[in-house]
Amino acid sequence: MALQDWTKIQSVRARLDAGADPNAGPSHGSPLHLAARWGSPDVVEELAALVDDVDTEYEGRTALWTAIFANRPENADILVDADADPWRPMMSGWSPGRLSLATPIPDMYDMPPGEAGLSAAEAEAVAEAGRLIAALGRFPYDGVSLACVAGVHAAEAVRRLGATPAADYVEAIMYEPLANYDESLAIVGVTDAPGGCVVSHPCGFTASTPAIMKQLSVRTVCYGMYANPKSGNQGSVTRDGVLEDWDTHPGGGDVLADAPSDEVLASYLYQRKAVAYCCARAGLRLPDARAIIGPPDMWVKLPQQDHWR
Repeated sequence: MALQDWTKIQSVRARLDAGADPNAGPSHGSPLHLAARWGSPDVVEELAALVDDVDTEYEGRTALWTAIFANRPENADILVDADADPWRPMMSGWSPGRLSLATPIPDMYDMPPGEAGLSAAEAEAVAEAGRLIAALGRFPYDGVSLACVAGVHAAEAVRRLGATPAADYVEAIMYEPLANYDESLAIVGVTDAPGGCVVSHPCGFTASTPAIMKQLSVRTVCYGMYANPKSGNQGSVTRDGVLEDWDTHPGGGDVLADAPSDEVLASYLYQRKAVAYCCARAGLRLPDARAIIGPPDMWVKLPQQDHWR
């Protein structure tokens, strides 16, 4: 089935009538999980009435969790009416009901006695996500690379990189980067931001390469990303000079069942917001998108080095 088929009740019924098992689906989820995310309420209702267990888990999450994570409140309500448990613990202690407290409809379900709501830090993270996403707005970022550095100001970042002022190069190289691509890769912008700084390149991978991230992350953490026009957003995390995670998908919405609690929340809050995700995870509170799309506080030239080691 194509994704749009999950919105077509007659298409789903035809497959069921032909012997399709409502409990068994493709490797990327059961029919009910897929319908909870992509389907229409009537399809969810049809499948919820047929499955053996409406709370069957796939990769640590129930269909109800999937509906809430995908911001499909109508589908979530139907699953609850079919006896799905909003307060079933999963995903590092989160339950579907507790995650719903971070959604645009925080009062979706009555909280039972003894159930924990959002902590003060989690409530602050929800509020900051709304502010940061609105502050950044929409802008084209294909080809951009960035390194969001926690607790390090721009001047210190330049020192760590051994970079030198590059004002004389910008006019000739950065405004026609494709004509001087190899030279332009040695130039990055550096911009102070509340909570740290951003190192960026407008049309190349330089700012997110391992060597740059390792230098920037000494005694702190650095979230990097290259918005590869060919293959999508490629993220990485470096902590105190050590590359912790590589080829991640910031803003992709996927989260492992054993991910830390704060990562589960961030993955929900910053779906399809890759740049905001990287900023937030480094604790940067950008007031606007200037640190990403320019002009930066300063242009600097990097020394010759192997950027990949």
